Amino acid sequence: MKKFLAGIGLIVCSYQSMSQTLRLSDAINIALKNSLDLQLFKNRVEANATLNNYGVAGGLPLISAVATDDEQLSSIDQKFSDPSRNTQRSNAASNSLNASVSASMILYNGMSVVATKRRLDQLEKQSVQYLNSQVQNTIASIMSTYFDIVRQQSYTRTISESIEVSKLRLTILETQQSVGLANNADIFQAKLDLNALNQSLQSQLLIIEQAKTNLLTLLTLKPDSLINIQDTIIIDEAILLDSVLNNVQMVNADILAAQQQVRINELIVRETAALRYPAVRVNAAYNYNRNQNAAGFSLLNQSYGPSLGVNLAIPIYNGSALKRQQRVAEINTKNAQLSKDILLRDYTSNAVKTFQSYANTLKQLKVEQENYKVSRQLLNLVLERFRLRVATIIDVREAQRSYEDAGFRLINLAYAAKASEIELKRLSNTLSF
Repeated sequence: MKKFLAGIGLIVCSYQSMSQTLRLSDAINIALKNSLDLQLFKNRVEANATLNNYGVAGGLPLISAVATDDEQLSSIDQKFSDPSRNTQRSNAASNSLNASVSASMILYNGMSVVATKRRLDQLEKQSVQYLNSQVQNTIASIMSTYFDIVRQQSYTRTISESIEVSKLRLTILETQQSVGLANNADIFQAKLDLNALNQSLQSQLLIIEQAKTNLLTLLTLKPDSLINIQDTIIIDEAILLDSVLNNVQMVNADILAAQQQVRINELIVRETAALRYPAVRVNAAYNYNRNQNAAGFSLLNQSYGPSLGVNLAIPIYNGSALKRQQRVAEINTKNAQLSKDILLRDYTSNAVKTFQSYANTLKQLKVEQENYKVSRQLLNLVLERFRLRVATIIDVREAQRSYEDAGFRLINLAYAAKASEIELKRLSNTLSF
């Protein structure tokens, strides 16, 4: 009996199944590959990378070709002072052919092209940061769900061990009854306690299966797939608050994306202000025109050749619309800065509170490990006293309950510490596997 109880390991999960063992690294790799949310963010990165081009910013020439060919039938009745020149004709055919290739390029428009190109750069970088943030969120979600399964399976182990103790208690009572040293009331109570524990075990197994379904959903796998998880909760106890706060400010993807939004709005201000400056554009073209008529004043008129010109547009007055648009863009920049400051404030506060929980849980965990050890020793002692008829069945039940409670508290604290660790690393953008 002592040998059996001494071999109990709460944190290590021994829940067995015939399915394939799924490691944490495998689960995260599958999630990063299959995640639909990540695919959306990857597509946004690709879209912004595609748009990040001088042509989209308006810095490259615009070249176009135009051609028209018109056929027309006309009735002509022309009379002149010289009757010999009079013309009267029905369904006279005429053809008009016009073709041109033109090119246009901006030489100056208040540096709007430069500002637009820089804004496109920032949009691409921002989409990358949003992708990095989603990667961290995905990893954190997988880790939390994965270790929750480990926690639930540890509950199952504790209940199973308590069931073995209840079976041993029933065996002792039945042995004592056979020699007239135990009554039916104690045996009935022992059976009821054993049945209650078996019911708790079945309920716990259902919780585990549903937790696995949640994990499979996050992995974008079939929710009825069979997986087996055998792992331990190992806590990183070397996290420092100063390091976390520095990383939140310097490398947190959401904060960096918010800072880039400020820069994007500043560039929008420049683009809007550029609309108030003169715009200089150079134009070049090669034109071909041909008109042929079966009758009329001109039977053939054909021209072709290149053209080159410079266009200057100076905005003078448009009801102060551009000035107001620039003012609104400046206000949006201030709002973006405020949003970034609010986000940094909230993330910093969350990091401090999470670290406080993390540090406190680590302290409780050390105490609870000792409590768990003592409760196991107490249960061993009470069971031995019960075998010798020195302790009562109530004493055994209380010791057994203390052992179960200590086991549940220990795994809960271990999971709480791990959850705080995951959140701190997510906030500092340092989650790895």
